Amino acid sequence: MAITAAMVGELRAKTDAPMMECKKALIEAEGNFDKAEEILRVKLGNKAGKASSRITAEGIVACFIDGQVGSMIEVNCETDFVTKNDSFLALCNAAAELVAKHNPADVEALGALPYAIDGFGPTLEDARRGLIGKIGENMSFRRIKRVEGGVTSYVHGGRIGVLVQYAGSEDAARDVAMHIAAMKPVSLSSSDVPADLVAKERSVATAKAAESGKPADIATKMIEGAVAKYLKEVSLMDQPFVKNDKQTVAAMLKEANTAVSAFTMYVVGEGIEKKVDDFAAEVAAQVAAAKAGS
Repeated sequence: MAITAAMVGELRAKTDAPMMECKKALIEAEGNFDKAEEILRVKLGNKAGKASSRITAEGIVACFIDGQVGSMIEVNCETDFVTKNDSFLALCNAAAELVAKHNPADVEALGALPYAIDGFGPTLEDARRGLIGKIGENMSFRRIKRVEGGVTSYVHGGRIGVLVQYAGSEDAARDVAMHIAAMKPVSLSSSDVPADLVAKERSVATAKAAESGKPADIATKMIEGAVAKYLKEVSLMDQPFVKNDKQTVAAMLKEANTAVSAFTMYVVGEGIEKKVDDFAAEVAAQVAAAKAGS
């Protein structure tokens, strides 16, 4: 039986396995897809494709607002080039909408929801795997957020997304979302700043005070002053508003008769260790391996 490119592409979309491995498996299985898939699983293990192990530190944040429901998702890929792909963008936006409308418990539950694109489906996970095979890059749904009530969103350059829960003026709340994307506060108020971050800042301030050689009472004031300054810098309500640095965010909201109760911010790739390619080192390693084998 002749093994066509379409057959190879279909098996790759289903398994994420490398193209040549798919072709070899189909030849060995004489065109039987089930048998070819079994061959790939035996040969490649649970990670059916090399793409599934590649780091996805690029990507986009997508938001969806429908009345009193808002959602946000971070979808990762390997290179910035894929974030311009229409099918990838459609997948991301559809995923955000599915989060809002179906309230999945987690990313795995999200993947089980119905969705099809470019002939891949019938679930969102099937569509993701199919696009991996078509585009040739790994991509993954990293994290999701869904909120109900007064909610607005802001996405900056596709890489920073913010959801803000509020009561009052949507314009004021959206301005706050834009402010959050620019200034990246860690909490709503100073009392909400995580204890570990405060402890870290206090430790740094203590070390600096010790180096100053100041008397103990002055050193204590230096430490407390530094911590207080830090809390104002990272607390949303205490930050100078980006559109008018003469007033704080809290003052702006009071003026607009608006209250912000919570926010969530996603930054693409935050916390993901990116692989840095060292071409010189790679060539050196190949040369060394060639010498060892000769």
